[in-house]
Amino acid sequence: MDPRCGAADGRSRTPFVATEQAPATWGEFFAEYRIRDFVRRIVDAGGFDRAEAAVFERVAARVQDGTLGSPQPALVGDRPARLHGDLWAGNVLWPTDSSEPTGAVLIDPIAHGGHAETDLALLGLFGLPRLETVLAAYDRESRLADGWQERVDLHQLAPLLLHVFLFGGSYTGAAIRAAQRYA
Repeated sequence: MDPRCGAADGRSRTPFVATEQAPATWGEFFAEYRIRDFVRRIVDAGGFDRAEAAVFERVAARVQDGTLGSPQPALVGDRPARLHGDLWAGNVLWPTDSSEPTGAVLIDPIAHGGHAETDLALLGLFGLPRLETVLAAYDRESRLADGWQERVDLHQLAPLLLHVFLFGGSYTGAAIRAAQRYA
């Protein structure tokens, strides 16, 4: 096993980046380890051509230089948010003992530091039930930066690229469309 990869990341071979090796900003991290890393591997496997890869490179450059950045919510402050990392609807279990849930249990994380908007965007990618309730509760507790809704597709790029790498198919078009919004 490649020592840069976490065992919990399975077939994705998502790079493990130790704190002392991590880039200084979320943008630098996201650009290198969540966009460029997957795009290189997808190109190597024949999934993207050069023109498609160039769209992702333009997005990565804009994320890295801070053009597409935004402040973390107040509760997070200036440090990275602790992300679940795989927060899709299937990893959120709702209580079954009442018709009005009061909480949820999160399972199967690949926890890492990042931007708080990323987990929230991932919840919407595969259709979390009660998503509007979750987003409203989060925003009440710690206001999201203005325009966060406009950055949802940006924060969905990493899981979309992961799915292109693992499964190809319709994820390819979805990833390219998301990247074109920000290129």
